[in-house]
Amino acid sequence: MPAYAFAHLRDRKPHPEVYTYLERIQATLTPYLGRFLAHGDTLEVREGEWPGSLVLLEFPGLAEARAWYDSDAYQEILPLRTRHIAGDVILFPGLPADYGPTTRAEALKATETPAPAQ
Repeated sequence: MPAYAFAHLRDRKPHPEVYTYLERIQATLTPYLGRFLAHGDTLEVREGEWPGSLVLLEFPGLAEARAWYDSDAYQEILPLRTRHIAGDVILFPGLPADYGPTTRAEALKATETPAPAQ
């Protein structure tokens, strides 16, 4: 099942180190079969606010996503970005092909504590 790395980047400041990071990141992804699905600031905000840009990476699984993020190669270039761009990064698993939101609703209902009778 695929997994994803998502970054919400804010307060971007152009800097030569950021350009170097961008030039080197693909080489850190390739051994883990990671690829960019989205990268940039062309966003259409429909609800709330979204300051910044986003990056979405896909991996074959959560193990590969974790291994990439923790790899020496990525950790070596990470400060090139973090010194100049504030952000949040999360890793998360994808969903099976047969997933349906009704299944989620049923699981949530099953965990509810009934309200006391009055």
